[in-house]
Amino acid sequence: MDLKNTLCSLLEQVDSPEQLRELTPTQLSQLATELRAFMIQTLDQCGGHFAGNLGTVELTIALHYVFNTPHDQLIWDVGHQAYAHKILTGRRKQLCSIRKTHGLAPFPSREESLFDSFGVGHSSTSISAALGFSVAAKKNNTGQKAIAVIGDGAMTAGMAFEALNHAGAIHADLLVVLNDNDMSISNNVGALSNYFARILSSKLYSSVREGSKRILESIPSVRELAKRTEEHVKGMFVPGTLFEELGFNYIGPIDGHDLPLLLNTLNNLRQLSGPQLVHVITTKGKGYVAAEQNPIAYHAVNPHFLAPVFSKTKKTKPKTYANIFGEWICDMAAIDERLIAITPAMREGSDLIEFSKRYPDRYFDVGIAEQHAVTFAAGLACAGQKPVVAIYSTFLQRAYDQLIHDVALQNLPVLFAIDRSGIVGGDGATHHGCFDLSYLRCIPNLTIMTPSNENELRQMLYTGFQFTTPCAVRYPRGAGMGVSVEQEMSCIPLGKAEICRKGHTIALLAFGSMLHPALNVGMSLDATVVNMRFVKPLDEKLLLNLAKTHSMLVSLEENVKVGGAGSAVSEFLHQQGITCDVLILGLPDQFVGHGDPNILLAQVDLDTATILSAIEQRLGCIVIE
Repeated sequence: MDLKNTLCSLLEQVDSPEQLRELTPTQLSQLATELRAFMIQTLDQCGGHFAGNLGTVELTIALHYVFNTPHDQLIWDVGHQAYAHKILTGRRKQLCSIRKTHGLAPFPSREESLFDSFGVGHSSTSISAALGFSVAAKKNNTGQKAIAVIGDGAMTAGMAFEALNHAGAIHADLLVVLNDNDMSISNNVGALSNYFARILSSKLYSSVREGSKRILESIPSVRELAKRTEEHVKGMFVPGTLFEELGFNYIGPIDGHDLPLLLNTLNNLRQLSGPQLVHVITTKGKGYVAAEQNPIAYHAVNPHFLAPVFSKTKKTKPKTYANIFGEWICDMAAIDERLIAITPAMREGSDLIEFSKRYPDRYFDVGIAEQHAVTFAAGLACAGQKPVVAIYSTFLQRAYDQLIHDVALQNLPVLFAIDRSGIVGGDGATHHGCFDLSYLRCIPNLTIMTPSNENELRQMLYTGFQFTTPCAVRYPRGAGMGVSVEQEMSCIPLGKAEICRKGHTIALLAFGSMLHPALNVGMSLDATVVNMRFVKPLDEKLLLNLAKTHSMLVSLEENVKVGGAGSAVSEFLHQQGITCDVLILGLPDQFVGHGDPNILLAQVDLDTATILSAIEQRLGCIVIE
């Protein structure tokens, strides 16, 4: 695509779906070209989710053209593919602010636009939500249509099938658009498949189909024969038998970049009642060759990705915590053949690429199925294996019952490597790892560790792997402090904290990522600084000693204050009858938005300056640096 010569005359006329629907169908292809070029140019300036969004341009245009949004409810799954939706619903001029502090939300948000019918960010929620809208529309007799757009990856989650099963059982008026950009059945897209899609979505076919059922009601044997014949004929051309069994009328697969075909099919489906599923095939990164060839690498892009790099020397990027985990698990697997790695569709993010290549028989990507991942690990542990579950903090929330019931209750040796703890930045409230210390700390049998640097992460992973009980090691996103990592691995004494600086009057109890700002504050206040390392069990002996020798204890954590590590400290001292001033500093009792992590930490009073200010206010005096 020649970005420089792509005109935006049509796109500039469209700031709402109502204006979109004023265009003629023949103008829509040009609009798609302009929209895709605009998206590439804008994301080159600001960065953001890329390949998936390029793949849904035509589909987005067709959905808003055919359906009367926002009266009709359009629900996107996850939202990685909803940038075109944002552009066509009045947010084109703000797209360059996406994921930035006070800018556009990274995913659809009800607070941002009436066209964002349902707030999303986690996978596989769209069908359940759309079903809720459908049932409400029927109850209120509003005539609103409910449309869920879900990707093939999101269809791996059990929640999606629970919703499909429910929708089919109650014969809800619901359209599910399966956006498939990775399934092998894409080879079925062609003239014959598209022809069948047009026929099967037509009102005539639907009428004949339903009429025949009524005629054959009184002749069960013939009716069953007709049903089986229909299934076999459709099964020869389309892979929809599963959806048909769940009660959906399956249409497709069709070319998701063929606008006339999309418009025709969606117009037909709009007139039908009952649960409908249309299967569209799209290409990730459509219109940008590099992204089409390597959609994983272009899932999200940094600013200025279009500019060629002429630097002779490549800058060495600091290792991230995920990199340290990726190296550790390969090293540990070489030592212990019982180690098995499990991830719910986060191979790249959790840096399990090398492990998957070296140990393919001991690597399991279970798809977007966090509940299954945890119980699968429990089964492996019962059978004598040593499973390591690599999972993001925000996604472990989706498997909470399995964590309690299947792992902790049975006291099984499952190691949870919990990535993306604390503030994660541009992905915002749906992805911050704000709650894990609170929701993990109350679970019996579970050990919880919080590394403050890269080497500590390696040693803690090794320590947790040796346990015969459940263990969680939670670490932040991105690069560490640049601390050198010792290749030799050794166990950290259970529940033992480490005094990093001895001072007076005030003791700063830092958990994980908060050690660095705690050291800065400690220098200003001549305070004692402790790297707590363990949230459960706490170093109770040290806490008792600090409470006796200091007038104030300040806990610091990148987790909500409610029920977190600071609460654990306060609870313990209270139980011991110790009266000591405890100041708990952490994330507030509210959802934190998206933006630059450093700005967000300052906003929630967790950078060096705001921590110092909070302590000064508690002391009731001004401390001169």
